[in-house]
Amino acid sequence: MSDAQPAMPIFVKCHAFLTWLIPLTNHFPKVHRHTVTQRLVNAALDLQERLLEANSRRGQARLDRLTEADATLDKVRHYWRLVYDWRWITLGQYEHGSRLVAELGRLLGAWRKKTPVSTSLAAMV
Repeated sequence: MSDAQPAMPIFVKCHAFLTWLIPLTNHFPKVHRHTVTQRLVNAALDLQERLLEANSRRGQARLDRLTEADATLDKVRHYWRLVYDWRWITLGQYEHGSRLVAELGRLLGAWRKKTPVSTSLAAMV
């Protein structure tokens, strides 16, 4: 992992997920490489981007990015279930990937809960 990327556990886990997922998708059916496979990979990469963006912001702007990351993680979950339902991955691969995604969800939820939202007088009026 590069020095430019934060070493918070969520970044470590997201990096590990991407490092494992992307080579795995090379074995998906070629006919679907530009559709479902690409959407799964894009959602996983978008998740990482939202997390990085959240890390560079504070207050409500951070919370907004974390909320976007949560919605993106839902997309990853959806596509992950599809590739398993279509038998593009084994049960063991599905379970491993699901554990990684669940851990990302727990870390993301914890980060969202501990993110303070500044209150201003304008917001209270």
